[in-house]
Amino acid sequence: MTPPTPARPYRRPESVLVVVYTASREVLLLHRQRPFEFWQSITGSLLPGETHELAAPRELAEETGFLDNGTLTYTGVSRVFVIDPRWRDRYPPGVFENVEYEWRFRLDEPRDVTLSPSEHSAFTWLPLEEAIGRVWSWTNREALEDLARDLAFDLA
Repeated sequence: MTPPTPARPYRRPESVLVVVYTASREVLLLHRQRPFEFWQSITGSLLPGETHELAAPRELAEETGFLDNGTLTYTGVSRVFVIDPRWRDRYPPGVFENVEYEWRFRLDEPRDVTLSPSEHSAFTWLPLEEAIGRVWSWTNREALEDLARDLAFDLA
């Protein structure tokens, strides 16, 4: 008789969002297939005992293969959102909200991505304004809108 497999541990209701962009205002988006199809920036839950300062570079490397040649910065922004019911079983009972910490990774130019096939099926580089209209989550959209404002301010 095979012993039962241990239950999957619950996720922490804290995550990072890492927006990858270039000096020419191109944004990297990843295509997710489960639990439904949508485009997004890099996201991931914090591991037990992990800070968002450690989670951001870990998720960046896991989902893109990027380890260097860019500048990773925390924007100082965090957002609270209601966890989509399609993911709620991944969290402890009674947990309905997640805190997401916003990070940015700036590259000089677009690069090829090494995808994690268990999470994403494709990637694309889009002009920032087009990426704003393509992402699924409101937090991702707000992060891109904030980036657009900051980049416009930098040019002024």
